[in-house]
Amino acid sequence: MPAKKSTLTPVVTLESPMGVVYCVSYFPNGKRIVSGSSDKTTREWDLETGKEVKKARHVCEQKVHTIGISRDGRWVVSAGGDSENGELKIREVATGTVRTFGSQRISCVDISGDSTLLVSGSCDGTVRIWSLETAKLAAGPIRSADSVGAVRFSQNSKKLAVKSFWGKHLEVWDIQSQKLHASTVGGSIYSPDVPVFWTTRDTIVTTLNFAHTRNRRNGMIYEFNASTLKTIGAPIKGHTSRPIIGLALSLDCALLVSATSDNTIKLWHFQSRQLLASFKIMSVHSIFLSPDSRQLVYTARGKSNTIHLCNIPPEILTRIQPIPRVRTSAPRNLPSADVLFPFSCSFTPHH
Repeated sequence: MPAKKSTLTPVVTLESPMGVVYCVSYFPNGKRIVSGSSDKTTREWDLETGKEVKKARHVCEQKVHTIGISRDGRWVVSAGGDSENGELKIREVATGTVRTFGSQRISCVDISGDSTLLVSGSCDGTVRIWSLETAKLAAGPIRSADSVGAVRFSQNSKKLAVKSFWGKHLEVWDIQSQKLHASTVGGSIYSPDVPVFWTTRDTIVTTLNFAHTRNRRNGMIYEFNASTLKTIGAPIKGHTSRPIIGLALSLDCALLVSATSDNTIKLWHFQSRQLLASFKIMSVHSIFLSPDSRQLVYTARGKSNTIHLCNIPPEILTRIQPIPRVRTSAPRNLPSADVLFPFSCSFTPHH
């Protein structure tokens, strides 16, 4: 069946008073989000009123490039930095208490499914795992092959997927032993950072640029065996002329959303690799799915300070049913690794 020609019109547009919005993350109930911006703030938004919850605003010392919210809704993590300094902060929602972790320049974070561990990835190629309760280092630093652009805990939080900033390296690490479990290397690349996802069937989904494609603007999405990092099935090839700059996967792994720099957002039935819909959206920067997978959020490139929330067309939801209507806990694939960053990691790869 051909892709449906549907419209994707924002039902809510949130406007930050200052600064470019870099990242967004949902609270577990899907009624509020937190955004991070270039104005060194994190802002909490009530989606029912479309207004900022001003008492929850937090001022940081660095630009905020990535946001994460724990599965139990207890913790909000913000991170970022510049070329010289990094910042990693955790706020306890109930008390408003903020603690600062020692860090390098942070490019990505994720939170374990039991809401006890935080992983951070840095542009210097290191990965660290922290205790959310004590704010102390629990494991690491683990040294990846390159500047780190995306991290993701496995469903059971025993392993960690690490992807390089420019999409050349993909690794799986055993958290307890802190040893490399599997790795694969791409070829000559040109691709902004894209999130990595760990699916319900213990596979990994992301983009990676392989040498045999001979395409520095490779627009393909791959599913990998987590034990070997060998590809599974055919890649999703919906974007051919531009690199993929955004990726989001629903909790039940039924709906996959991708975005490219040619102003296109595509919706896929993940299991069948079937294209469900394609939309033209100007200057897309990053994309996110709500916890119930019924809304798509995107931010724009350039000097945009807006966040756009769109309802997934009903005919698309029908074709990927069942999708849960209500979630009381945050999905495993919604922490802040699902973002892009406005800076480029330029450190020398480690060998």
